Amino acid sequence: MLRFAGVDGNAALGHNSKLNYIFSPLPFSQLSPPEPMPTQRPDLPDLAAGQPRASGRLGTRALYEQVAEQLRTRILGHTLAPGSWIDEQAIAAEYGISRTPLREALKVLAAEGLVDLVPHRGCRVVELSDDDADALFPVMALLEGRCALEAASKAGDDDLRTLQRLHDDLERHAAAQDIDGYYRANHEFHSAVQALAGNRWLDRATGDLRRFVRLLRGRQLHWPGRIEASINEHRVLLDAIVQRDAARAERVMHDHLLAQLAALKALRLHETSQGTPHAR
Repeated sequence: MLRFAGVDGNAALGHNSKLNYIFSPLPFSQLSPPEPMPTQRPDLPDLAAGQPRASGRLGTRALYEQVAEQLRTRILGHTLAPGSWIDEQAIAAEYGISRTPLREALKVLAAEGLVDLVPHRGCRVVELSDDDADALFPVMALLEGRCALEAASKAGDDDLRTLQRLHDDLERHAAAQDIDGYYRANHEFHSAVQALAGNRWLDRATGDLRRFVRLLRGRQLHWPGRIEASINEHRVLLDAIVQRDAARAERVMHDHLLAQLAALKALRLHETSQGTPHAR
């Protein structure tokens, strides 16, 4: 069970902190020596691997940051499903860590809006409601529309070849009716357009909200005919960017996002009429 109670003085200093030698009422000879600070576990995957690591403690990623990255990936990949409760004990055992860095990682994810910390109960993965989706997609349509506009204005020939390659992946998955593959390729394409915009403020706002769209994991693609409609929208979008028609690219991307919302709402209405719960 996850609790985030107030921290008292001893907890703030740490039970075995060297400062306890100063403030403890016990004689110095009766005190146990302080335990060494925990170091980064080598068996926990470091998603920054491959990059040069600076020497010294400041150059090492904090353990809770690595745990947060791992859990974030599992949430966005639906290994930890929306609405599910996180089993702290099981995850701590899986990673071979104490619950302290795990709880710090969960605080990070809570600040990002990916989990809810429920007092006296624990931690639950956020699940978007119908109202959330209705409010989110129009905002994403505006942001991604702007990304497409700026990308069309700034993309060079090499950038356009990269977009064409990503689009070819979309075409292949669409032809195979591979929803999971199409979802992944679609995310890569949209992320590439976002990066080509080259606007750090737009990138930050879009990226912050995109993670919530990913909580839905392309559910609208399960609506009959949606993959065919989506790939047609992408063809028009790519053409607008290649032609460097910024205004048309913005409009097509905006409408593309709203079409996703329309398909999602149609799917949810169908599920409700059939008496089946919304799939996660």
